[in-house]
Amino acid sequence: MTLETHFETLAIHAGQHPEPGTGAIMTPIFQTSTYVQESPGVHKGYEYSRTQNPTRDALEKNLAALEGAEHGLCFASGCAAMSAVIMTYKAGDHIICCDDVYGGTYRLFTKVLAKSGYDFSFADLTRLESLEEHVKANTKLIWLETPTNPLLKVLDIHKISDWARSKNIKVLVDNTFMSPYLQQPLTLGADIVLHSTTKYLGGHSDVVGGFIGANDSQIYEAVKFNQNSMGAIPGPMDCFLTLRSTKTLAVRMERHCDNAKAIAQWLKENAKVQKVIYPGLPEHPQHDVASKQMKNFGGMLSFVVKDGLPQAKRILERVKIFSLAESLGGVESLIEHPAIMTHASIPADIRKSLGIDDGLIRLSVGIEHQADLISDLEQAFAG
Repeated sequence: MTLETHFETLAIHAGQHPEPGTGAIMTPIFQTSTYVQESPGVHKGYEYSRTQNPTRDALEKNLAALEGAEHGLCFASGCAAMSAVIMTYKAGDHIICCDDVYGGTYRLFTKVLAKSGYDFSFADLTRLESLEEHVKANTKLIWLETPTNPLLKVLDIHKISDWARSKNIKVLVDNTFMSPYLQQPLTLGADIVLHSTTKYLGGHSDVVGGFIGANDSQIYEAVKFNQNSMGAIPGPMDCFLTLRSTKTLAVRMERHCDNAKAIAQWLKENAKVQKVIYPGLPEHPQHDVASKQMKNFGGMLSFVVKDGLPQAKRILERVKIFSLAESLGGVESLIEHPAIMTHASIPADIRKSLGIDDGLIRLSVGIEHQADLISDLEQAFAG
């Protein structure tokens, strides 16, 4: 008899089994660099920890199961995962990337990888016509964030993937903002799913990491070759901490979503706020797409204050429960200014054209009591 296994159960059990020697229920931290072989080339599946490590194996299997992927690979950071994917392509290959994208992604693509001959175009992929406008004979990959960072545009993964498949182009979705609990891009037609596990998967602001999931064995083998060759791996303690965190992912995401909805509604009614950007609001331009491809609307939201940078700075400096810091997805609530902080690496003219202006504030809503979070914003706005 095969039991039906739901997400919450997979999060706790997938890839993990009691340690056979002692019965320890938690996956051990295999803090070793090498493994003894019985004879040259005869071993127990492990040779050297850059190539394989049992703690990392458990995390890779766990995250792959949560994303509905046949294969999973973990990395030292989200940027390391990005690099390993792009470097499976060759100089001269063209990648279309959504225009509103994490500043670190933009920096990696334009300031580092472009020097090696990779060709990047940035397009508003809420418009499917943009794909036709930007596609080239050498286009190999479409790179999506959805919702995007920090403007929370929602891109239709299914429609974009269908279009790409007709052109023999692969699709990657950075699923960091949603987590696999709220959105599973591979089931919507994407070829590769990527995470900064630093964020919701880690969830406690204490570990940095990255992940790639795929069903195509050729993609997996190519990225795995780069993972091993580049040495872009997380240590076993990092893997252990992330495994600890995925066990509570479902319950954490429910609280993130509930709190973000309440704060978005409060901000909508605040006379000092010009605009609230949250996919869960019916007036969001892609609310219907979000409702179709996401289980819930996430813990990230952005808003624009009417009086620009002076007011934004006052709010950022006065909060007491929200912490002024980069990153996102932890149990604690964070507040930040994209133009000065997370997206400062994007040229000012491009930020302006996208709408990342001086009055824009981004929230990563944590799992504290929502009344306390709203009270904190009230006193910060009152200053």
